[in-house]
Amino acid sequence: MTDLSPGPFADWLQQQGFATQLLAADHLGIERIGVDPAVLPLVAAALKAKGFDYLQVQGAYDEGPGKNLVSFYHLAQLGNSDGHSIVEVRLEVSLPRSGDLTVPSLYPLYRGADWQERECFDMFGITYSGHPLQKRLLMPEDWVGYPLRKDYVQPDFYELQDAH
Repeated sequence: MTDLSPGPFADWLQQQGFATQLLAADHLGIERIGVDPAVLPLVAAALKAKGFDYLQVQGAYDEGPGKNLVSFYHLAQLGNSDGHSIVEVRLEVSLPRSGDLTVPSLYPLYRGADWQERECFDMFGITYSGHPLQKRLLMPEDWVGYPLRKDYVQPDFYELQDAH
């Protein structure tokens, strides 16, 4: 049975008036907090003020064909009150595949989100509003589709090259 009681930071965010969705902790016990796209920058700013000033990784994943795309931000609190342990939390934004795939960029708060958000745009088609350079990072600009989506169909246009 998965425990869906709020973790300490989701509980703190709710006490501050932020609406969050309860998500089970990951396999390492790291607290996962589901947030709506509209409040993501506010929640991230509140956590940053609480000491989560390091963006460890930003990414995305596909829950499967016809299911949601998820954009996540894995934040860390370095040098907390005991001075030794690192505390981590992950913010997750679920987006219906057939809906609006726009998430506010956290680049203004965490400069390390720059290329990571661009990669998620390139590979999953999630747009990060407010990002200073929202364009493809890995694929050619004229590429059609998003290669890391589970419903992606690879184009069949391979050509034999002359070996000379």
